[in-house]
Parts: sequence; C-alpha cells; structure tokens
Amino acid sequence: MESEQPSSEKDNKNEKENKDNITKPPQENCPKDPKEKGSAPKCQGCPYRQQCLQAAKQTGPSIEEQVKKKLENIKNIILVLSGKGGVGKSTIASQLALGLSKKENLQIGLLDVDICGPSIPRMMGIESEEIKQSPQGMVPVYKEQNLAIMSIGYLIKDKKTAVIWRGPRKNGLIKEFLCNTNWDKLDYLIIDTPPGTSDEHLTLVQYLKLSNIKGAIIVTTPQEISLLDVRKEISFCEKTNVKVIGIVENMAGFICPHCNKKTDIFEANTGGGDGLCKEFNLNLIGRLPLEPKILQSSEKGNYFPDSFPGTETSKEIEKIVENVLKI
Repeated sequence: MESEQPSSEKDNKNEKENKDNITKPPQENCPKDPKEKGSAPKCQGCPYRQQCLQAAKQTGPSIEEQVKKKLENIKNIILVLSGKGGVGKSTIASQLALGLSKKENLQIGLLDVDICGPSIPRMMGIESEEIKQSPQGMVPVYKEQNLAIMSIGYLIKDKKTAVIWRGPRKNGLIKEFLCNTNWDKLDYLIIDTPPGTSDEHLTLVQYLKLSNIKGAIIVTTPQEISLLDVRKEISFCEKTNVKVIGIVENMAGFICPHCNKKTDIFEANTGGGDGLCKEFNLNLIGRLPLEPKILQSSEKGNYFPDSFPGTETSKEIEKIVENVLKI
C-alpha cells in the first residue's frame, strides 16, 4: 500500500493548488457537484468561497433561473465589451440602442453596468431622471416610448459622489438590475459594460447563461496598446462561451471639422481592427472615425445619423445597426 503524505506536504500542495485556482475564473475550478461548492478541499483559500457557501444554503430557484424567468420576454441580449477603457463602448452602446429604436415596432432596452463610471444617462441626454418602483419591480427611465434605460446613475442622488464598492456589492446590484427591472417585452437589450474581464463580466455571463444572450460586440481602437487588451476580451468570450458578433474599430482616423480631411492619428501598426478580425476569424461590423461632432451629438442624447446624415460616421453607425439586425 502507498503511504499517505504527511499533513504538512498535503497542506503545502493544497495551498499551491488554491493559489493557482484564484487566478482563474471560478467556474473553471469549482467542484462539479453543486453540494460541494464552498466546502471541498480545493475551495479553501478561494476568495469566492463565502459566496458559494451562502448560495448553497439558499432554497428555491437559482439566480440564473430567476434571471431567465425575468428576462424570458427579451428576444436578444447583446453585450458591448472591450478590455480597454476609453475606446468608446458607451458611445457605441448608446448609438446602437438609439439606432435600433428608430426601427418600426422594435422595443429596445439599454442597461448600464459600468457601476463605478456610469455614462449612459449623460449620453442619452436624460441625467436628472430617477428610478421609480412598481409592484413588478424597478421602472426604467424612458428616452422614447420604445427605448428603456437602466443605470446606477439614476440611483445616485449626488452625481459627484464616487461609487466605492467591492465585488460582492457590485454583483448584488447586477442581480438587482436583471431580476428586479420591469423591462416588459423587448426585442433587444443592449448591455454596456466596464473595461476588463473581471467581476462584473463574470457575474453577467453567469447570470445570463440560461437567457437569450446572442453575443458580444467588442470595441477597439487601431493602436496595438488597445488591441493587446481586446485580445484578452476575445479570450474571455471564448472561455465563457459568448459568441463574438463582431468587432467595431473606433477612432479610425480623425476627420477635421473645418476641411473634412481624414488623418490617421492612431497608426494601425499591426493592422488595427482588420488585422484583429483576420487573426481571430471575426467580422469587422463598423469602423468609426474620430469626429468631434459625434461627441456633441452623444452628449445631447441624439442619434448621430439624424443630426449629421450622409457623413462617413453616420454611414458606419447605420452599418453597425444593420449588422446587429442580421444576427
């Protein structure tokens, strides 16, 4: 018979395994038996252990089942992602939602889960609204009769106050948004996310795994420093089984407001969005230039193609909307 390892060696081995596990997404390392989550040896030292133990004590439907039931009348859920901050996710998400709402008979929702930096209320031109409660849950703010918006920006009274929250509290608010918002029937729910591949993203993908999530639009800019982070976002989608609908390259050249000449400010040394799409066999569904007018339009909550029809930027935004309608 093989002799048992000394307890000190076992502890060292378990400690090493636990350290390795912490760096990976939890769902890849959790015990397969739900009853063992939080209590198995490999769970010792995991930062998610208390959450799993508490979840194991809960009775009734899981969060995923609650979300599925609440969102069962939403046909298409689309995430707007990027591993890099400042690339224009909120601009793309808001313009996409506005563009879809222009289509006849479509009901659109826009959910902002950038909890520490919510910009959707400003970009939709309705910052001063407040969320109201109803027997069916929180009532979103309506930009148009067919365009509903939910953001933490509507729950904070002092807009200058920083949101200084740890992961569990952020996850709790995301659950509240998904389980307690009265979206009613929607054709599309667009979800604007913060940069990165961390808590908010894992929570969203986990909670939505039983719902009608169609995939993700990933936003980048042409320079390699942005593409490095976007590659990580593509890897995140692959590991969490989220389909990448396509890539949007933002700030692809600068259009002078005086002479309308286009200049490449951010050089695409490695091919930019086109090179990224070839590398991962993805579709480039839009290529927006850096244009001052889009900032003016977005901050007023206007749909850019309505304000500046026929421009290159307008055509690219309309192209993104049409590509989404084809999925």
